[in-house]
Amino acid sequence: MTELSAIADASTPQRGAEEILLGFTIALRAAGVPVTHDRAQGYLEAAALAGLTDARAAYYAGRATLCASPADLERYDQVYEAYFDPAAGLPRRRASAPPSVTTSTSTLPESDHGGAGEAGDEEIVRAMASETEVLRQRDIATLTANEKARLAAMFATLEVRPPLRRSGRMRPWHRGTLDAPRTLRSSLRRMGEPATLEWRRRALRARSVVLLVDVSGSMSAYADALLRLAHRLGTGGGPVETFALGTRLTRLTRALAARDAERALVAAGQTVPDWSGGTRLGETLKAFLDRWGRRGLARGAVVVVFSDGWERGDAALLGEQMARLHRIAHHVVWVNPHRGKANYEPVQVGIQAVLPHVDAFVAGHSLAAFAELSVVISRA
Repeated sequence: MTELSAIADASTPQRGAEEILLGFTIALRAAGVPVTHDRAQGYLEAAALAGLTDARAAYYAGRATLCASPADLERYDQVYEAYFDPAAGLPRRRASAPPSVTTSTSTLPESDHGGAGEAGDEEIVRAMASETEVLRQRDIATLTANEKARLAAMFATLEVRPPLRRSGRMRPWHRGTLDAPRTLRSSLRRMGEPATLEWRRRALRARSVVLLVDVSGSMSAYADALLRLAHRLGTGGGPVETFALGTRLTRLTRALAARDAERALVAAGQTVPDWSGGTRLGETLKAFLDRWGRRGLARGAVVVVFSDGWERGDAALLGEQMARLHRIAHHVVWVNPHRGKANYEPVQVGIQAVLPHVDAFVAGHSLAAFAELSVVISRA
């Protein structure tokens, strides 16, 4: 680290080069890049080999060691530009937070002992964390293309746990019902002498989740995010089936099976023939129940319907099919993106027809709302 120390001594006397680079990794972590301790250590070693006198080499050393996916590269460039001066390869001195930050933070005056540099780093970290939280709360329909790209990378931070149910199998446990066969076998191993009582209980297994996503024109602003959420829920460990609802019913489970979210969304877009078209919720729900309900796909499952409730067909048919779905499903959740907006009232005839037949009516307009939905599903 001799070269880094020399540069640090020449530019910021009270701060070592490792402090500068570690501050950069903290800013990256606050921006959503999963920088682990091992990656940070690898970055320090790579930067030491490259030398900070070569700004281009130091830049690519960070990209090679700190980024784990293509989504991380864009955030890396944004944080790098905010944290470093590309011309000199050294941290900028910022007297205040970046202009794009909506929150206000107090700044400390510069001193001869380098205190302003440390305060500036903390401000950058707080500002980036604040920007991330604000973006999580924003309505997806109001985001710009750049903000949607940043939000897409944040879907990986959603905590997903499948709902559980008791299975017919039994498993050993420290309490529950007496496991007579195991107790008897234990006694026989002791030549018939009394043995410790063995207990058992029913094992837990993941309950099936069925996602019905409205991809009609009225839901087009949210369709991309909803399919990203469906892809993320599919990685939670339990069985997840996804269908698109429009003028017809389309199964998307196979298309969303790809591990890479971008490839999965492209495949889903190519599979759906009526993207941003009309909506016949009653007819498509009937098609789902006739074909898949009889096969037991929705029986005992947690069924989540993503729709704003705008129905071009018969609202009475929609109510009948929702009542039918409610009878065979374990839990029915209706997700409406307008539910999270101020002064919202469920006045659509479609929503009024389905509300008596749902167990939960929740919002679905932001990443924060999706996080709450994930909890609702896991507890169903």
